[in-house]
Amino acid sequence: MKKIRIEGTDVSPQVILDIENNNFSIIGKSVVTEANTFYAPLIDWLEKSEKEFTKRIDFVFDLEYFNIYSSKRILFILYKLSDLKKSGVDVQVIWHFSLEDDDMKEVGEDFACMVNLPFEFISNTMHAEYA
Repeated sequence: MKKIRIEGTDVSPQVILDIENNNFSIIGKSVVTEANTFYAPLIDWLEKSEKEFTKRIDFVFDLEYFNIYSSKRILFILYKLSDLKKSGVDVQVIWHFSLEDDDMKEVGEDFACMVNLPFEFISNTMHAEYA
């Protein structure tokens, strides 16, 4: 399956879906207004790649912020990962959050309760601009 690599912008996250290098991540900010259009190819890729996964998947979410439209699509991705797990793929979600942003951790915990996947929560410290 061909890998997906999307460079991040001010409104959309960087996305890497790469089976060959076992690299799966969504990083940055997701405030896209057309979230269905942005996330549909990612969800479709996960559906079509099911038979290709041979190693454990650590799917990294390192989002500093996302809007409600994006949150629905992120949840759909988590449901697809849950489907992969049910089919025998070893899947774990790595959910990054800033120590200064309890909301992002809580959202990850809420998502973890909604899907049948193991989550690992990793706290990031914000980089001081004035050191």
